[in-house]
Amino acid sequence: MSAHTQYEDYLIRDFDISPKVLDIVREAEEQLADRFAELDDICAVNQMKVLRAFQDNHINATHFDWSTGYGYDDPGRDAVERVYSSIFNTEAALVRPNIVNGTHAIATTLLGLLKPGDELLEATGTPYDTLRTVIGLQGREPGKFTGTIIDYGILYSEVPLNDDLDVDLDAIRAAITDKTRVVAMQRSTGYDWRPAISVDSIRKVTEMVHEIDPSIIVMLDNCYGEFVDIYEPTDFGVDVMAGSLIKNPGGGIALSGGYIVGREDLIEQISYRLTCPGIGAECGLTYGQNRHVLQGIFFAPKVVNAAVKGAMLAGVVYDRMGFEVMPHVMSQRSDIIQAIKFLDPERTVAFCQAIQSASPVDSYVSPVPWDMPGYQDQVVMAAGAFVQGSSIELSADAPLREPYIAYFQGGLTYEHSRFGVIKSLDTLYKKGLLINEK
Repeated sequence: MSAHTQYEDYLIRDFDISPKVLDIVREAEEQLADRFAELDDICAVNQMKVLRAFQDNHINATHFDWSTGYGYDDPGRDAVERVYSSIFNTEAALVRPNIVNGTHAIATTLLGLLKPGDELLEATGTPYDTLRTVIGLQGREPGKFTGTIIDYGILYSEVPLNDDLDVDLDAIRAAITDKTRVVAMQRSTGYDWRPAISVDSIRKVTEMVHEIDPSIIVMLDNCYGEFVDIYEPTDFGVDVMAGSLIKNPGGGIALSGGYIVGREDLIEQISYRLTCPGIGAECGLTYGQNRHVLQGIFFAPKVVNAAVKGAMLAGVVYDRMGFEVMPHVMSQRSDIIQAIKFLDPERTVAFCQAIQSASPVDSYVSPVPWDMPGYQDQVVMAAGAFVQGSSIELSADAPLREPYIAYFQGGLTYEHSRFGVIKSLDTLYKKGLLINEK
């Protein structure tokens, strides 16, 4: 091995990191050099796309000002939504701090578009845990109305992924009926063992659905996917798309909120569910967050670049240690998540605790599994973040169920994401919890 760098010497001396761990991580980075260059090219394109949206919409200092009360005629709120529409190549947008998370953005979208007797078809298999509760697939007492999609008399069906863990176009085609109103997809891995759905696969589903019936709405949960590619799914005809501001597009700056972008008529319908009929998008205080939201999305391409690099590094390192990882080591990415199959609860919890200990906030806290709202299993979650629950910041979480998979994501800088990988590997190495040390 070559002599250690100043950085590595600093970690050995001040963070008590094993030199062997640093050698493993350095070799992984060398393996990823060409892929990192590709990611930098994607980042550069997306940064210019964002800059162009700011310039085209004449963003100025008055857009950072506060409004009060109902938020009538808030120029900053309107400017934020124009910027989002430009970036995502859509007719309209809702970008609001009172959308509390990604699940809320998705639920608002679906409940705004679907009526009793309509069918929601999930084209990427069973969705993420919290959305199962929204649909009514779990977490409800028999016969008790809780306001889920099924409670409103909306029909639900889903199509599993194919054997290659990709969309099954033939099965989706066969599942569409004259009642199908919305075909929905989840881009991200979620808590499943699969790669994120690629932009190309999303495009194929969108084109096929619109060919079958142009009136069917194609909806996408875009959480964790923004700025990973030079294209966004709305560039290829996705009708409406939703996500969270404390994930990719918030850039670690936005304090809260979510976004919904798409066709103008659909955004209007959804706005009536977000507020109420007759009010829609015309009201809604932004609580002084416009500057945070705009600055966040300006930083977002670079922050996402750091997160994807960190995820790839985690994949290569843990693959070398004998763990099964998803997505596979050198595959193309469509979200910022790296899943690692630990096969053991002790390893899983130790990994998440190590990520917490690498954080700038609450590094001294040791997370333990607990009953999180909306989840069927206990979840251990590491998130020592400046914004609570921000998963674009260095974080890791795992539902405590077999086969004990941890999901690593985020890092406002690559250096911090890399240190999360280093700290986690060092912890497992010193606890004797690694499968092998080749």
